Amino acid sequence: MKRKVGFAKSSLYVILVIYAIVTIIPFLWAMSSSFKTLEEIVSGSMSFMPKNFTFDNYKMIFIEQELFPRWLFNSLFIGIVVTGLNIIFNSMAGYALARLSFPGKKPLFVIILAVLMIPAQVTMIPNYLILKELGWLNTYQGMIVPTMINATFIFMMRQFFINFPKELEEAASLDGLGKFGTFFKIVLPMAAPALAAQAIFVFMGSWNDFMRPLIILSDSKMFTLPLGLNTFKGQYISYWNYIMAASMVFTLPVLLIYAFFNKYFIKGMSFIGDK
Repeated sequence: MKRKVGFAKSSLYVILVIYAIVTIIPFLWAMSSSFKTLEEIVSGSMSFMPKNFTFDNYKMIFIEQELFPRWLFNSLFIGIVVTGLNIIFNSMAGYALARLSFPGKKPLFVIILAVLMIPAQVTMIPNYLILKELGWLNTYQGMIVPTMINATFIFMMRQFFINFPKELEEAASLDGLGKFGTFFKIVLPMAAPALAAQAIFVFMGSWNDFMRPLIILSDSKMFTLPLGLNTFKGQYISYWNYIMAASMVFTLPVLLIYAFFNKYFIKGMSFIGDK
């Protein structure tokens, strides 16, 4: 029996290693190509080490392509602000649904669950019309306000706070802390795993979002990186060295954030409070 379990585990690891190699090879090739000349890329060589290592591709997109740094700033600014607002508001809403008693709590929770079943595509036209009436097209608030809360993560935080130990809240109450003090000084700091998981998902969603900027933004100076890269690709469709460099700039921030928050991400997805 032990031999069978050991063989099954070893086979699983082999499969996972092979899958990881197959997955990472295209990324490594794209990264190496961002430091190659166009001639070396189109030559058909599959070498992962550039023969003529160069930073000219990155110099071009950041210096000669004057809008690229602005696109990068727009994506970072919107992603960071949206992530911060989601962490605060989704956590507050989840905590209220899990711990507080107030009129209309159950109907409100049902409405949140119902929102989860509505595809985002259904709300795009109404969102556009509302933003047009408010005069928020081609603005940061038009990109941030509609996405500063998320029903999925309200539900996730509710599930996390349901398992949060009540003894800590009672101790905070005895020390004279009110509901807001307890939430911000006791509950929120101990919810770091769930907050990290939420931050990764929200930032990735904002960073990778293409459809919303496509609908809301028409001024090239306000483009986010996904929308800007689409324009960039159209201008330099045959310059694979520039496209690879731009793709790496788009990909690396998300990888770094995931690597930094990885241990918290795994804990947060368990939805178990720290006891």
